[in-house]
Amino acid sequence: MYRFLTTPRWWGINIFVLLAIPFCLLMGTWQLGRFEDRVDSHQEAERRPAAGAEAAAPLAELLPVTKETSGRQATASGRYGEQFLVPERELDGKTGAYVLTLLHTPDGKALPVVRGWLPEGRKAPAPPTGEVTVAGALQASEHSGGRGVRATGGLPSGQVGMISAAALVNLVPADVYDAWVTLGDAPAGLTPVPAAAAAGTGLDVKAFQNLGYTGEWFAFAGFVLFMWFRLVRREAEAAKDRALGLDPEA
Repeated sequence: MYRFLTTPRWWGINIFVLLAIPFCLLMGTWQLGRFEDRVDSHQEAERRPAAGAEAAAPLAELLPVTKETSGRQATASGRYGEQFLVPERELDGKTGAYVLTLLHTPDGKALPVVRGWLPEGRKAPAPPTGEVTVAGALQASEHSGGRGVRATGGLPSGQVGMISAAALVNLVPADVYDAWVTLGDAPAGLTPVPAAAAAGTGLDVKAFQNLGYTGEWFAFAGFVLFMWFRLVRREAEAAKDRALGLDPEA
């Protein structure tokens, strides 16, 4: 009754099923692994000491920014130079701008320093003059398309859309660190900007998308197996009818 399984047509179907099911299971397992990695990163981030609890370290020791160093207190010395506003930044439900000042360090590079958040309509205070030492939470450069990040084009002079070396390289006469710090103690008129969690450490929408994709891939594997059994059953019934002299199409 099941001799049809050895026909060329069914060989093709069988090979497809034998390849599709392991592929779906593999992809589902991979997506599940990505979700578990995000959960582990989130739990690890929660176990880490709060920002400022760890001893501050020189900037050079914490670069490049990783999940482990993001949020760590970094220290750097130099002289403040160019200052920009980063508009359309929300804090406590209000819209304003970050006050971003470039700290020119002795090694010839400039470190973006967010000295605080400024309400709309206010004038940013001038940075201190002379040699200064700053300590703030280290952050990775922002990227276009990220949450709360505006594209760099079409902004007035003195404003930048995102905090990154790519956005600042043509605005300052120095190489710019691919990182920035946010000060915990903001000057008068500004509000401190809290450090953001490192990318990939939170249970965000992408994490639950991975979990959803896991279920989809396992469902695909079950669907392929279900359809194979259904086709086999239909073909077996048709073969049985033909053996009894019945017309399966009648």
